Amino acid sequence: MLEGAADRLFPGGGNEHGALPVALVLLTLVTGFVDAVSYLGLHHVFVANMTGNVVFLGFALAGAGNLSARASALAFGAFMAGAWTVGRLGRRVRRTGRLFTAITGVHAALVAAALVVALTAGHRTVPARAALIALLGCGMGMQNAVVRTLGIPDLTTTVLTRTVTGLIADEPGPATVRRVVSLSTMFVGALCGGALFLHAGAPQALAAAVVLLVVVTAALGEPPPLRPSA
Repeated sequence: MLEGAADRLFPGGGNEHGALPVALVLLTLVTGFVDAVSYLGLHHVFVANMTGNVVFLGFALAGAGNLSARASALAFGAFMAGAWTVGRLGRRVRRTGRLFTAITGVHAALVAAALVVALTAGHRTVPARAALIALLGCGMGMQNAVVRTLGIPDLTTTVLTRTVTGLIADEPGPATVRRVVSLSTMFVGALCGGALFLHAGAPQALAAAVVLLVVVTAALGEPPPLRPSA
């Protein structure tokens, strides 16, 4: 069933990735939930969108009072640590499918740890915010790095600038479906994550992200081998 849904993301055929494209759509939802918590609750910082973080860091250093240079720098550092870790593991795990499943499981554990922090310490104190930013930023860095090794077009799970550019600049074609799905999924994730955070709280939004990550990990199990990771 998952592979059938994945095939529909590649009209006319051409899906060589099994069920992984559907997994990336679910991870795009995770990005919306996690960034909703980080931006709305952790001093206006992104843990998935590093372009925004670099800009926010510049604004904060310029004197913007509603932004935190420390928070942006911490998110950036945690993200880099997560990406670095996957890069090192990728040299040892030669099957990208297995690496993807393992990293998604670790990401679920990191977001679950963030959920525990939110439940026990909240998200308003400086130590709690720092812990949440570090855990979520590291997880998103790992997600970005492992998705990059898959090389599935138009399903990056976090960065939509090139997706929007391709959607508008290119003639409609098979890639249009994936681009529309990516944009729509990110919007839905941000909408639902924002609604949960604003009306229920950070733990509820993080719990939804944990559930999605666990579903991806459990559904894929041991994916078929793709190609050796770089």
